[in-house]
Amino acid sequence: MFDAIVELVPAEWRATVTVLLSPLRWIPELQATLLRPSMIGDSVAGIVLVSATLLLPALLVIVGLWCTMLSLYTLPFRSGRGSYITALLLAWWDAGRCIWLFWMGFVRVGVALVGWVIGVLRFTWLFFKNLIVGMVRSPFSLLDWSTRRYFQPGVPWVAFLVLLLWTGVEATIFTFTLNPTLVEVFAGLTGFEPNPRVMVPLLWVFLFMLVAGSFACMQVLASAVRQKKVGDIVQMVIVESAVMFFEVIFLYREMIDAITPWIAQQTGGEVRLGLAATLALASFGWMGVRGMSWFLFGRFGTPALLAVIARQTITHDATTPAVPPPIQPAMWKAPVEALKAETAWFHAEAKRMLELLSLPVLQLLAGAVNFAVMIVQSHGVFSLPFKTLDDMLAATHLVRAHTHVERPVRRAGGVPTPRDPMPGVAS
Repeated sequence: MFDAIVELVPAEWRATVTVLLSPLRWIPELQATLLRPSMIGDSVAGIVLVSATLLLPALLVIVGLWCTMLSLYTLPFRSGRGSYITALLLAWWDAGRCIWLFWMGFVRVGVALVGWVIGVLRFTWLFFKNLIVGMVRSPFSLLDWSTRRYFQPGVPWVAFLVLLLWTGVEATIFTFTLNPTLVEVFAGLTGFEPNPRVMVPLLWVFLFMLVAGSFACMQVLASAVRQKKVGDIVQMVIVESAVMFFEVIFLYREMIDAITPWIAQQTGGEVRLGLAATLALASFGWMGVRGMSWFLFGRFGTPALLAVIARQTITHDATTPAVPPPIQPAMWKAPVEALKAETAWFHAEAKRMLELLSLPVLQLLAGAVNFAVMIVQSHGVFSLPFKTLDDMLAATHLVRAHTHVERPVRRAGGVPTPRDPMPGVAS
């Protein structure tokens, strides 16, 4: 490049031009040497990695070399040469620090990414751990809340749970007993066999409510007898008789039919149960089962069941201290506050990652600008290195303000300097 420039000047000036260009002739060769490693690699990923690591520092060194060598031509014409050389050396010091911080920026980004990965793994572990613990604790928490809400001290909530369990057991047993009969009835009415996956759950729910209603009728009947209310007694006797008739015909009769062959076998066929005997045994079985369950836990758990259905708290003596209701968490405040905290955290982490990725590159660019401005103004414009993005933005604002400041115009006489405005020449 420089040989071509020398060839353009006359022959008598070539030696002078060669001497003048001698401070710059060695830069292109060094420039190629600095840029060559960033273009060599076995794969595209390797080339990209080496270029990202070496290209920008090499460009900063090249810009610094060109600006430093070009500034040599201005030294004979500068005032304050010592200060200028000192500022130039400090600019090289800032360039070295910026290059070192640029390489250390890769380490900081790597450490931040490792921290993020560890944080994500820890968050995932805690999430699943709390989820499993919450799933295990939720039934106990629900039971504790239910007992505090519905079952104050002195209420036999154990009898209530046993009553529910017994009702479920009866409903399950009679579901399998009544299911074939019900399937035949529906098949005869509709012409096709119903789906057992739909029939069995519906039948179980119906029988559960029927058995629970039987205990409720007995509770109302016992209360009416205790209070000697004849009207309620007659009403409940009719209702309980209807319930007993239904359960005996459709439920307990099936159990008696199941033991009829055994009775015939044990008596040599002499005893054969007819309609009246079957219904009597079924009624006796219903009264035995219902009486046993009523006197064992039904009379204690049925009032609690009725209170739960009606959402009423069972009354107690005035001397019994009431359990204060548990503190209910806010429905929306806590999730909203958590969302705000997470949003603020993501904003802070995004800003920190942006600083880690952008500050090293911006510092290299600022170092190159300092070298270029050094030739014109004898000092740099940026104070390096930048600590945060706010420092970089503030430095840019100060540079703009300094550039737009109007310089004072000398009104007195004297020799104009390059900083003074030159008078206009009339054409």
